[in-house]
Amino acid sequence: MPDQHTGGPVAVVVVTWNSAEVLPGFLDSLPAGMAGLDWRLVVADNDSADDTVAVVRKHAPEATVVETGRNGGYAFGVNAALRAAGAWPEGYRAVLICNPDIRMAEGCAATLVAALGSPLPDGTRVGISVPLLYEEDGGLVHSLRRESSLTRALGEAVVGNTRAGRFPRWSELVTTPAVYEERTTADWATGALMALSRECVAECGPWDESFFLYSEETEYCLRARDLGHRTRLEPGARATHLGGDSRVSPRLWSLLVTNRVRLYRRRHGLAATAAFRGAVLLREASRAALGRPPARAAVGALLRRPQSPHEV
Repeated sequence: MPDQHTGGPVAVVVVTWNSAEVLPGFLDSLPAGMAGLDWRLVVADNDSADDTVAVVRKHAPEATVVETGRNGGYAFGVNAALRAAGAWPEGYRAVLICNPDIRMAEGCAATLVAALGSPLPDGTRVGISVPLLYEEDGGLVHSLRRESSLTRALGEAVVGNTRAGRFPRWSELVTTPAVYEERTTADWATGALMALSRECVAECGPWDESFFLYSEETEYCLRARDLGHRTRLEPGARATHLGGDSRVSPRLWSLLVTNRVRLYRRRHGLAATAAFRGAVLLREASRAALGRPPARAAVGALLRRPQSPHEV
């Protein structure tokens, strides 16, 4: 087995906001999850009102803590942590981006880091590696995604993303069971836990802070892909994700949906975006008709007058 310490330490980047409840479990599980690696923990706290910073200092006194002074969003926190770590352009061999509600299985990070830089048949390399993610109850999270398209938005609206997810043309979500049993490249993946190669970090630069929450990892993965750094699932790496507020919070779900349309606009023309927005609206309206509050909130957000040139 290759020496996992070769090439410098790994920066473990965590963004927190009122995370005191979930942080102790994350911090206490880090030594096992990072086994075999030389690593440094950097926590960017987005002006928490609870004891988040005190918890970090108690459970991980060696960590670098960046108190950003405001809740500028997830990408804002990631960038603050990367600057503090000196991760641009080559301070570390890799960067591990973690949510504080992640619990890595033993050796998870070493498997992810070892995959970085692996050549792919199309001439690109693995720039981002992600693990198998599980719910707290042990259920597999469908964490892989295809890039948004009009046909995929329509497929999700008409059939539902879980069923449509078995067909690449008809859903952004990847739900085919066999895909999660082997190393698989994807357009992007859930950002709860991902390893980034030094080259990917250097070439992609900062995360896009215009996305306060949701779609920032999508934008980053697609930008990395455009530069030849692919996202790949490493099924030998496993972690549990305790999160999932966007599924039940109307405010967070509407933000997720509108940011999805905003990102589509970044990569497509106005006419294509109008059609895509209509397909997304159809999906949310059909679910709102079933009495689902998050979908009702999303419909309202999609129908409101755009507030910036990036919205439609």
